Amino acid sequence: MKKIFFISITLLLAVLASCTGKKNEEETKGPVIIAYLTGHNGAIDITRIAANKVTFINYVSAKIEADKATLANKAVDSENIKALTGLKEQNPNLKILISIGNSPLEQKEPAIALTAEGQQTFVKSTVEILKRYDLDGIDIDGQYSSTYAAIRAELDALEKEADRKYLLTASVEGREELIANTDIAKAQEYLNYVNVRTYDFQSGDKAAHHTNLSPADKYSPSESVSKSIQAYIEAGVPAGKLTLSVASYGRFYELKKGWDKGLGDALAKQLEVKDYSTIKDSLVNKLEYYRYWDDAAQAPYLFNFYKGIFVTYDDEESAKAKSLYALTNELGGIALWDYNSDSKGFLLNAINQTLK
Repeated sequence: MKKIFFISITLLLAVLASCTGKKNEEETKGPVIIAYLTGHNGAIDITRIAANKVTFINYVSAKIEADKATLANKAVDSENIKALTGLKEQNPNLKILISIGNSPLEQKEPAIALTAEGQQTFVKSTVEILKRYDLDGIDIDGQYSSTYAAIRAELDALEKEADRKYLLTASVEGREELIANTDIAKAQEYLNYVNVRTYDFQSGDKAAHHTNLSPADKYSPSESVSKSIQAYIEAGVPAGKLTLSVASYGRFYELKKGWDKGLGDALAKQLEVKDYSTIKDSLVNKLEYYRYWDDAAQAPYLFNFYKGIFVTYDDEESAKAKSLYALTNELGGIALWDYNSDSKGFLLNAINQTLK
């Protein structure tokens, strides 16, 4: 009788384990929504974060000093991370990752020394942050691709100790000419997701989109989200690992005298960067800033004809177009850079409406 009882219990546990495994598989199915959240402005207002509308929160506040990854402001960051992990009460499937080597907008950290000793120091310090704050994974800038294998090995060993899974993702450049600088086909083997920074495409002396889905036909050459994603696929990254970006900020440019239609006109200089919530509430079709839609590029822009000011940004329409592209091409999902600049959730809601 005891033997039968023991066998029954064993079978029950096996079934439960199988169900749990299937549940975990189901939780990772479908496109993910990644919110990059910077901690550089101090304490995070946790009440403004829609925990049920994101899959991962990648907390950006780590800095690198003497080959070692550390939190930029330990006191503030510790409280922010604690608050973020508390969001799991609202969404048990939410994953919190520490993002290392990524800085807001144009700021970039210097690359670490490529010595064996320097890499070992970097890897150990990176994993130590994850352990200290009981995080779910690490998101790391593409310039540190030489450390992916070592970090993955550390996480694999930690998984056995902790009996849980840890994520390793990368934030990589979106420009085609930079993709060839990394053996991404090999590097992606250690990664769960490759988050492509498909923004800040604008360059050169003409007014151009900075985060357009498709190539523009009003100027050339034209970078685009689709070209970047296809380049990574051709380089050997599975589509299901790739996420494309929705940018929650716009770039403002002053045009040279003689401007005509804004898009494609000659640039004089960049003026400023503003978050999307401000752009939507204060400028779209107001104060002589009129919104236009570029059918070819699948992207909006503002043009103030009277002042010769051009604004390139993402809005709800382009966010939905990008999300549909991700679905159609069976990509890993969407990454929003950054959550802080979409304070009213305009873009995040548009992404959710399309992906869920």
